Amino acid sequence: MSDDTYCLINATKPPTAEAPPYAECVQCRKPTEYPESYKGITLCPVCEWREAERTSCSG
Repeated sequence: MSDDTYCLINATKPPTAEAPPYAECVQCRKPTEYPESYKGITLCPVCEWREAERTSCSG
């Protein structure tokens, strides 16, 4: 197995909002940079970073 196929995480991000209202973070409930109308899981920058650390591939 090659290194580029080992980690198959889809890391697409929702579109960023240009102005309020902003969506709440689903973990800490702080405002995110995403529009309130976005359907799906939204995380604030801090929680996004923590989630990336938690789910990162370690070899």
